[in-house]
Amino acid sequence: MENSLNGRKALVTGGASGIGAACARALAARGAKVVVADVDAPGAAALADELGGTAWSVDLLDVDALASLQLDCDILINNAGIQKVAPIEEFEPAEFRRILALMLEAPFLLIRAALPHMYANGFGRIINISSVHGLRASAYKSAYVSAKHGLEGLSKVTALEGGPQGVTSNCINPGYVRTPLVEKQIADQALLHGIPESEVLARVMLTESAVKRLVEPAEVASLAAWLASDDAGMVTGASYTMDGGWSAR
Repeated sequence: MENSLNGRKALVTGGASGIGAACARALAARGAKVVVADVDAPGAAALADELGGTAWSVDLLDVDALASLQLDCDILINNAGIQKVAPIEEFEPAEFRRILALMLEAPFLLIRAALPHMYANGFGRIINISSVHGLRASAYKSAYVSAKHGLEGLSKVTALEGGPQGVTSNCINPGYVRTPLVEKQIADQALLHGIPESEVLARVMLTESAVKRLVEPAEVASLAAWLASDDAGMVTGASYTMDGGWSAR
């Protein structure tokens, strides 16, 4: 596995922390030159320095700026995400649009920007960090679930178009991962359900899982690194669940 990505250039969005940082580290450990893209400029710069990569300070909500973008990466990991927990009737329309822009429109624009380079080289790996919520729904997450379901469709269309050109496109579908995004949700869920924060994991987040723990970011990254490798050349249009058995129900 060591140096299996030598000569490859990878771009990881939301790369400064959580799943994105774990993916950046896993790809760099295998020899890839990594671009850490994040709205958190200091965080992206610090990780890029650690990995011998480069940082890209970018606000992916500025979708107009992404429309004319051209990327020269061989591996694209669409990971950046946000969450909002609220009933539909209280969900602000502007917040719904914001989540779809970041988690569906921006991945489309980045894929669009990366494909010409990938096609020219006859190689490309697009890895979309989806969620079990790309396959299942939960209450109070209308925007997030909608965006992830859309990402699943985008990934499959990309797989069909990219296959003849040597480009694969897949989704990784974790359950709840030990990240700042999930930690923030614990307080929101406690408020919504009227329970203490200490009970949220057992009573809300992990009720559907057979394995009663959070997914670790490094576990997601290990799958991403394999999908980026030559070994995964025949894997495309797939959605890999890493949800402790949640979606087996």
